Amino acid sequence: MPEKKEKTTRRDFLYTASFTVGAVGLGATIWPFIDQMNPDKSVQALATTEVDISNIEPGKSITVLWRGKPVFLKRRTQDEIAEARAVSLEELKDPQKDEDRVKDGKDEWLVMLGVCTHLGCVPLADKGDYKGWFCPCHGSHYDVSGRIRKGPAPVNMEIPKYEFVDNNTIKIG
Repeated sequence: MPEKKEKTTRRDFLYTASFTVGAVGLGATIWPFIDQMNPDKSVQALATTEVDISNIEPGKSITVLWRGKPVFLKRRTQDEIAEARAVSLEELKDPQKDEDRVKDGKDEWLVMLGVCTHLGCVPLADKGDYKGWFCPCHGSHYDVSGRIRKGPAPVNMEIPKYEFVDNNTIKIG
């Protein structure tokens, strides 16, 4: 028996061409919706930030903006460090040693996100019952290590990824 050779018809060609044009059109329509989910260019530019810490005196703190959030940088005194390390872990809601919240050899520098872990408010520095930070919105009290001590906040203030570039510069992110 002779083999049948299938012939491509004009209808097959039109079907394939229409399907291809439709697929490209659908992709072109959906792409803007997918692309808008990417971070804004201003946020991408702030993926890391370097901060000059040379003018911060012991006992003082500054606030910088990183990824649209405040970051507290505090240069703690030796008394503040000793006070933070004297706290028993049993007294803490979210037990964490002070040593685990700072870089080795740079104990005087505390770097943390300045956001209350309860509802995202910005706490006030050098306030509250523990001489650390106080969130006036709902009454959370943090100590000089940024650990929650009293109030509705469930956990300590977050420590972002950071490193010391040199003795006068911290790179956050």
